[in-house]
Parts: sequence; structure tokens; C-alpha cells
Amino acid sequence: MKTRRDFVKLSAAAGLFGATRAPAQAAGSTAPEANATGAEDRAYWCQIAGRLASPLLPALAERKLKATMPVEAHPSSKDRPTYTHLEGLGRLLAGLAPWLELGADASSEGKERARIAALARAGIDAATDPASPDYLNFSQGRQPVVDAAFLAQALLRAPVELWKKLEPRVQQNVIAALVSSRPIPAGENNWKLFATMIEVFLQRAGVPRNEVRLFEGLRKHREWYLGDGVYGDGPEFHWDYYNSFVIQPMLVEALDVVGDEAPEWKTLQAKARERLTRWAGIQERLIAADGSYPVIGRSIAYRCGAFQGLAQAAWRKSLPKEVSPAQARGALTRVIRLTLEAPGTFAAQGWLRIGLAGHQPGLGEAYISTGSLYLCSVALLPLGLPPKDPFWSARPERTTWEKVWSGENLPADKAIKSPR
Repeated sequence: MKTRRDFVKLSAAAGLFGATRAPAQAAGSTAPEANATGAEDRAYWCQIAGRLASPLLPALAERKLKATMPVEAHPSSKDRPTYTHLEGLGRLLAGLAPWLELGADASSEGKERARIAALARAGIDAATDPASPDYLNFSQGRQPVVDAAFLAQALLRAPVELWKKLEPRVQQNVIAALVSSRPIPAGENNWKLFATMIEVFLQRAGVPRNEVRLFEGLRKHREWYLGDGVYGDGPEFHWDYYNSFVIQPMLVEALDVVGDEAPEWKTLQAKARERLTRWAGIQERLIAADGSYPVIGRSIAYRCGAFQGLAQAAWRKSLPKEVSPAQARGALTRVIRLTLEAPGTFAAQGWLRIGLAGHQPGLGEAYISTGSLYLCSVALLPLGLPPKDPFWSARPERTTWEKVWSGENLPADKAIKSPR
């Protein structure tokens, strides 16, 4: 089975990746310069996708994930090995799914997509087969509902590569695993949307849905909207990135499936999409010229995953008019570089380590462990756009941060009026 090293060598030989690195980047990095072309940026993003996928997916495909994956966690947390493997699988695939869904082609990238997609399908089989030594926990404790939802989201984002191409036996195992998470209660916060996402996928898979679990998440977040594109995590506002980690992406994608069922959901669907666009505009303005951003709130160790809102809006072609695709590409590339290239980010065997700019275990809450960290992959959602899309083909463009602080005369930013 090919390794990430094989892919990097192949890609470098084909001229896929840029060769310049910033001073803070790890030795051997192939991150592009700030003024890189879209093709160079895409090559770098593909390299990051491959690096995140390995060693997790090869280990799981071989049914050796539990035996080989190290589990780094807060010293006070003793139960994370029970949950961390499903966290890694669900979160990794949630970010890579749109890219994998492009399918195979004759290019080096297309061949690598096909390889990783095959590993992902084998991994899903290993994770849901009751006879597998890597059969994962979908039902014990509370955490599994979170990562069952991320896996469900990945299956919705790649309905061909990660679902239809599964053998019928594996599809039935996946359904059984997701259904087994139903008894887990969803708290009065963003967790409501985990139950919603699982039910939305089960509906798509032909399984009778649990109406209460599906629609409660929609109703609650309709009530928890606070204004100007921001939802509360529960009824109160939190200074953190959960509007990106969970709330806006899952709400919008759930409404993609059920939004046409009733006028109230159609109305909420339109508002949720408008709010995502506004949130993406806010996120683009948060990113400094070097890719840094405010270190605020919990789960900061999810690194560039904090910008899933911007990435999702770019992937869905719903960026605000003042943010061009090239601006979003530049901003996201810098965040990815800064959060995934710092020395110490990866352990010797390629596993992510807790931190934001390198290895910073103090930034990890008690619920953070190795598998949790793979939510950083959701910053890569625009890889689901083909290389000829303007996101990748347009010339580099300065971000809002750079334009304003260099003295350019821009229109003032304005809030949106979007009532509950």
C-alpha cells in the first residue's frame, strides 16, 4: 500500500507542489509562498489532505487503528481511548469528502483521490463491522453521537465515493452503527445538530427517521439565532468558533435535505444560507496577513477547522460579494500553513498532536484527544471544487485585512438584518 511519502515524491516529481516555506514551517514543508498561483495552492492543499489521511486511514483499512494510534489527551481525562478513534475517522472524512467525491481521473491528484477514497471505504468497513478488531464505539457514553454525526456528514458530502460505492453489507453495518447512537441524549447546545445530522443521513439512506431528533435541532437553532449571522451555542452567546465547527455547516446541510418539506423550513433554509454568507465574510476579515487569528474560546486545538464557515461558503459558491474566491483561497491557505506547518504539529509517525501553532497540550480541554484534532480537515472543503473553478484558477488577490491595513479605501462593513 502506498504511503504519504510515496505520494509526496510522486507529486514533487510531477511539479505539483511549490517548494518555498515560511521560516516557521517544519523542515521538508512544501507550502507555497503567499503569492502562489491557484495551482500551487491546490497542490499544497492536496499534500495536506494526504498528510492528514495518513497514517489514520491506512491503519484503519488494515484494521490496526486501535493497535497503532497513540492517544494524547488531558491528564485528567481517562476515557478518551473509548472515543478517539471514531473522532478521527468521522472528522477526517467530513473535511476530505468533497475532494474525494470528485472521483478518479488520470492526473496524479485524481489517482491519489482514488487511493484515499478506497482506503476510506475500507476504513468505514473496518469501523462498522462487528467482527473487526477496529469496530468503533457508536453507542457507549455520550461522545459517540458527535462523531457519528461527523461521519454522517461526510457520507452526505460524498454520496457516491463514500456511500454508493460501499458494498451492501457495509452499508447495512453503517446504518446499524448510526442507529445505535439514537439513545444518546443531545444537550441544549450545538449537540442538537449532531442528532439532526444523523437522522438526515439515515433518511437519505432509506431508513425511517426519528422526527423528534431531526427537527428539534432545527427548531432550537432557529430560536438561538442572535443576529448578524451568529447563533448561540444554546441560548447564550459564546466567544468561540462553534458557529464554524458545527452550527452553521450542519444546519445549512440538514436544511439542504429537508428544507422543501414545509414552509417553515423553507424560510429557515433561506435565512440559514444568508447567515452562512455573512459568517463567511466575518471569518475572512478575522484572518491576518500571516494567517493568524484571534485565539478565543474552547476547542482551539481544532486549528484551521475554525474556518469551516469560510471554507463551506467558498465550496458552496455562497461567499459575500465583497470576498472573491481568490481572497478566500489566500486567507484559508495562510491559516492552513500557520496551523499545520509549525514544528511539533505532527508526531514522528505522522499523527496530529494537541496545539494550535505546534505542540501545545495546554490548549486541549478534557474532551480533546488525538482523534478530535482531525476536525482541522474541514478547512479543506474547497478542494471539492475542480481545478478550473475560479477559487483555484483566479489570480491571487489580497485579503480584506491586507487591503484595509495598506490604506485601500473600502466600503464600510455592515450587519445583516435577519430575524429569527
